[in-house]
Amino acid sequence: MSEDSTAQSLRPRRSNLAVPGSNPKMLEKAKGLPADQIFMDLEDSVAPIAKADARKNIVAALNEGGYQEKVRVVRVNDLTTQWTYQDVTEIVENAGQNLDCIMLPKVQTAAQVQWLDMTLTQIEKTMGFEQGRIGIEAQIENALGLVNVDEIAQASPRVETIIFGPADFMASINMKSLIVGEQPPGYTEGDAYHYILSRILMAARAYDKQAIDGPYLQIKDVDGYRRVAERSAALGFDGKWVLHPGQVEAANEVYSPRQDDYDHAELILDAYSYFTSAEGGARGAVMLGDEMIDEASRKMALVIAGKGRAAGMQRTKTFTPPES
Repeated sequence: MSEDSTAQSLRPRRSNLAVPGSNPKMLEKAKGLPADQIFMDLEDSVAPIAKADARKNIVAALNEGGYQEKVRVVRVNDLTTQWTYQDVTEIVENAGQNLDCIMLPKVQTAAQVQWLDMTLTQIEKTMGFEQGRIGIEAQIENALGLVNVDEIAQASPRVETIIFGPADFMASINMKSLIVGEQPPGYTEGDAYHYILSRILMAARAYDKQAIDGPYLQIKDVDGYRRVAERSAALGFDGKWVLHPGQVEAANEVYSPRQDDYDHAELILDAYSYFTSAEGGARGAVMLGDEMIDEASRKMALVIAGKGRAAGMQRTKTFTPPES
């Protein structure tokens, strides 16, 4: 990934808080929570007979504002249902100027993303909105979606994130488990989700998108949430869904660098910048303490430093050039 890649330049999405559109009190409460992203749900958390009212609640919440720097997203229903086009048109026509992204669940093909792209463009032209500003988050929730994830990631310039939806995915492949995100009984070697997470991550990084892990449904087990989150964070995922306010702090912590790692990354960048300059001897590989650093070290440090800066972390160590 390049230094100026889209994934690094997008606003952080460490904690992605799900809020049912059918619950105005929760939509209001979400404004005060320290989540990076709020996504207002019209899909699984809303009963069929409540979807029309949920759209109105979401439009009102978006237009009322108060979400500060949070990324504002609406998850519509998937394209196999009768609700999707009304979700998109009603939300975007009435609150599009206060919306950052539309999340499309259960994406299986690039054509589904392209349908959403075209629909958003038509609405933007009709309403006089800035064209192309509203992004798309594509949720991978079944085997066909995973097989096509490369095409999905590059289906539209609007695509900002690729999201793993574990519950529906587990059902789609007949996984022998009822506990979302946990290892299925009998799977004793390795991680049953490693291939899925890695496959999504590769597609996201290949096309400069963010990669987001899905929910952990045991909402009172914060230690369990943290343990599962650390799995995708270690691979390189940018964040994870939160279903309860108690999970927000854990997500923000897990998907941010540790202070020592952030400080070390900034030191590498400063040292490399100095030693490759004329003043520092124009050297390409040098020592920082007991560690050799070079251009590859700089690229690795950029990732950690970028995540730390996006999280608002402050340095506790500074680089001092050696005396000549």
